[in-house]
Amino acid sequence: MSDHNAADEAAHWLAEAWTTGNPLAALPPRLAPRDAEAAEDIAAALLTALGQPPVGLRIASGLVGPLLSGRLIASGTPIALAGLRHPIVTAAVAGILAAPLEEAATSPPVFATLHAALDIAATRYGERPADPNQSLADLAGLGMVVLGAAVSATPAETAIALAEGRKRPAGATRDLVALFATAAAEARARGGLPAGAMLLVAGLSAPVTPIAGLRLSCVAGALGRARADFA
Repeated sequence: MSDHNAADEAAHWLAEAWTTGNPLAALPPRLAPRDAEAAEDIAAALLTALGQPPVGLRIASGLVGPLLSGRLIASGTPIALAGLRHPIVTAAVAGILAAPLEEAATSPPVFATLHAALDIAATRYGERPADPNQSLADLAGLGMVVLGAAVSATPAETAIALAEGRKRPAGATRDLVALFATAAAEARARGGLPAGAMLLVAGLSAPVTPIAGLRLSCVAGALGRARADFA
């Protein structure tokens, strides 16, 4: 079987899991991606199978994958855990590009708005895979992204925390300039992004496994907060 056919077959099984919600066993050796490049080939074929063009780029737990519009929700929207398999929540920050990220450019990204966010990673596999390339093929474990209010700001060092309930912990200082520079470089390595696309940097806190009744917020200084109530 050619690499192209293997990627298409792997994407077919993943697409079925995405659309039906049924768990998928880990991809067998003949279909499993050997490396990150093969995993991204499967992810690209999966996007085609789902008929969902990406609207940006997400970096989470060292994995780089696409963002889908149907996976972006507003802060405060109730989230049913039944629709997410093995969810893990971390604090995140999203930026909406004010100008394109041209493939050959090296300048810092320019943002129209920044948003405090929550990244809720999930998997279509029955068990969270030990091989990161299998997660990468599954759109890098994209679950849901909760977006706080838009803020006109430029990236800076920001104290960011993942808080339970109404708590406002001090958080850890994150260098958003460096984080978004890395995200922009990853986007350019994949051909760039247009104005209006989103860059998301996640994993900015210790991960939390949500349970029903839990409220989690990303608290991000001047960027405000993004809240999710789990049911």
